[in-house]
Amino acid sequence: MVSVCFYFQVHQPFRMRRYPIFDIGKKRNYFDDEKNIEVLRKVARKCYLPANSLMLDLLERHPGFRISYSLSGVFIEQCEKWAPEVLESFRKLVDTGRVEILSETYYHSLAYLFSKDEFKEQVLLHRKKIEEVFGVTPRVFRNTELIYNNEIANYIEGMGFKGIIAEGWDPILGWKSANFVYRPKTTRNIRLLLKNYRLSDDIAFRFSNRGWAEWPLTTDKFCQWVNRYNGSGECINLFMDYETIGEHQWEDTGIFDFLRHLPGELLKHPDNSFKTPSELIDTHEAKDEIDCHHMISWADIERDLSAWLGNRIQQSSANRLYSLEKDIKNSGDQQLLDDWRKLQTSDHFYYMCTKWFNDGDVHKYFNPYDSPYDSFMNFMNVMNDIVIRLKSGTKTASGEAAAGEVKGDDMGKAL
Repeated sequence: MVSVCFYFQVHQPFRMRRYPIFDIGKKRNYFDDEKNIEVLRKVARKCYLPANSLMLDLLERHPGFRISYSLSGVFIEQCEKWAPEVLESFRKLVDTGRVEILSETYYHSLAYLFSKDEFKEQVLLHRKKIEEVFGVTPRVFRNTELIYNNEIANYIEGMGFKGIIAEGWDPILGWKSANFVYRPKTTRNIRLLLKNYRLSDDIAFRFSNRGWAEWPLTTDKFCQWVNRYNGSGECINLFMDYETIGEHQWEDTGIFDFLRHLPGELLKHPDNSFKTPSELIDTHEAKDEIDCHHMISWADIERDLSAWLGNRIQQSSANRLYSLEKDIKNSGDQQLLDDWRKLQTSDHFYYMCTKWFNDGDVHKYFNPYDSPYDSFMNFMNVMNDIVIRLKSGTKTASGEAAAGEVKGDDMGKAL
């Protein structure tokens, strides 16, 4: 008996506008609403609306079909402002009772790596938003970009979650299979669900690759691959970006037709089913424990943190940003706090990635900058304005220059 668990990440950042040095201390509009509206509506047209329509149809035609999503708080905010019809289409899915919404950080941030207090606040903000918009309380957690280790699992268990999802990366699995429910080492009750990255990536990355030996990927072929796990696995966790459907894999690749026929074909096998993450956790005991000391993610071929913190400009930017936390929160300025938090969104650091080799096309996706260094300089210009706002409004804890103030020589060192 094997259960397919579909999970989709749904996220769009508030992209920054070009913020030249001449705007520092003068203009506080950091984000490019025009660009954000353009991207959101483009992806809504190509992915969100048609994909949600397809999923709703599949749920109506197949009572055994299940799906799960995580929607970042900043994505929901953009939908509320500029695409309410997208949000309504997600509500219709949730209202079926067979779609699970997962928890994450509100700002799709790297907060856990820098501030557990900020991380916890963002998770609680996200929970509140999901309850307000969808009327459900998330019980399973997914960290930004599936960033995970034992410590995170332990912390999340302490927050009351019953499950967490992560990348089923071979170095942490060893001889074990990703196709079972596990318990993270250092925890007592929380359950760990691991992505079957081979089958997930067959859809997310290889589907339209004509140079792939298995192209074209048909529904029958994929179902045969899933069926092979009957008797040797309990779950096939297919985790991917929702933008896979219609945006990463365009409609003319056949991705919609592939997914339209997939549930029916999979359910023809009497031992196959679909389950949400919570249903998997409620159904299966932990097969074993997984010990993951170092941080992993689902990004790039390395599955580490290098996509966001792999070079000095990324590290410098992130450290500067989080060094302001105490003073930002003590300022009592809610707009300043919101701007600071929007700068935490992981995409801003992803745009500074200098790994332009194997994964270059991925890092260029919807990237508004010509180079990682342009992204860094723009980010630091905004940071300087943040510091000016902070200094003009409150005294810093030390009474000296505001923490994290960016100086020209510091930029040179980072570069």
